[in-house]
Amino acid sequence: MRRRVVVTGIGCVTPLGTEIDTVWRRLLAGESGIGTISLFDASNFPTKISAEVRNWDLSDVGENPEDWKYQGRHTHFAVGAAKKAVADSGIEDTRVDPRRFGVYTGSGEGQQDFERFTQMMTAGLAGGDTLDLAKFIGKGLETLHPIAELEQEPNMPVGHLASLFGAEGPNMNCLTACAASSQAIGEATEIIRRGEADVMLSGGTHTMIHPFGVTGFNLLTALSTSNDEPTKASRPFDRDRDGFVLGEGAGMVVLESLEHAKARGAKIYGEIRGYGSTADAFRITDTHPEGRGAISCIKMALNDAQLGLDAIHYINAHGTSTVVNDRVETLAIKEVFGQRAYQIPVSSTKSMMGHLIAAAGATEVIFCLLAIRDNMVPPTTNYENPDPDCDLDYVPNQSREVNCENVLTNSFGFGGQNIALVLGQFED
Repeated sequence: MRRRVVVTGIGCVTPLGTEIDTVWRRLLAGESGIGTISLFDASNFPTKISAEVRNWDLSDVGENPEDWKYQGRHTHFAVGAAKKAVADSGIEDTRVDPRRFGVYTGSGEGQQDFERFTQMMTAGLAGGDTLDLAKFIGKGLETLHPIAELEQEPNMPVGHLASLFGAEGPNMNCLTACAASSQAIGEATEIIRRGEADVMLSGGTHTMIHPFGVTGFNLLTALSTSNDEPTKASRPFDRDRDGFVLGEGAGMVVLESLEHAKARGAKIYGEIRGYGSTADAFRITDTHPEGRGAISCIKMALNDAQLGLDAIHYINAHGTSTVVNDRVETLAIKEVFGQRAYQIPVSSTKSMMGHLIAAAGATEVIFCLLAIRDNMVPPTTNYENPDPDCDLDYVPNQSREVNCENVLTNSFGFGGQNIALVLGQFED
């Protein structure tokens, strides 16, 4: 029999705060972490808003920020969320075989150094409109730092986390866009199920709030341009939605085999019951219009959890606030659950948090665990005008008390990656 996997620690660094109880309280209250971009001058961009992590640094978790000066924001967020999750789990107070302790993240690439790249381009173009490659490279060799360049690789956060906690077991990172950290949690679960580790630290971290990131998503026409009212810009499932809002941050969880958690008397937030992973095999930037990948992914997760349709009490939607995603996700939920779909509360926390890209899924897993703990589900804020194509119960604007024994969370990424996880209330 496969081993059962439970969650014993959670931690996050988000636009709504860095303490779990604070973030959860603000979500249930419908508060927003979205505002005007301050990390760079976005005044000439079509999109001028984002959900930033503000007024936080690594000293919050006992690290000297100066020791991490060459690491990017995504690594800082990862370290912050991981140290909180590990401390919450109490795993550091237990003798864990380091070879049975692994790390699996869904972390994005490092922060792009736009300022130094601009200096290199300026040097290369000096005196003409043709790039002088020698001057361009020369300026790079003069101004770039080798460690900072290395830190742009998406595998760096997982390496730092292994070193911090002495985790000598499986060590991996996947970058499947918006599905990455959900996939990491699913794959980390499989590692424990197979008996290859007893403990896995898993989650994700990312920031794309920089000129290259905003430019890219603007070119894809994926971002909201509702700059005048930032807190109302993310409008999942609403008829007037016009794109998602970029967020940043990290979410981390400590996963353990049930036997390992019980042996050390750990508190348990919930159980990872089901995992589904599929591809649309369609287009890089377009979801399949009939939701075939999303449908099969949700079915796979339910089958893995060995649960019927009536057993799901809440769905934390991918819910990006783009026209296509919200319509197709709604279609997929209805195709899987039939008439039962209209009885299940569905909400998108991206309406308040923005879209944390690679880190989105892990933070939403944490919110699902808190929903199970408290039997409360967060709302979809800014839901004002119903869309005929999106006709489910989206928990509009007010949190709700719901008996949450089992919940489903969806993550769908650019490139056609689909991840679904089923989390359940722990029962011995």
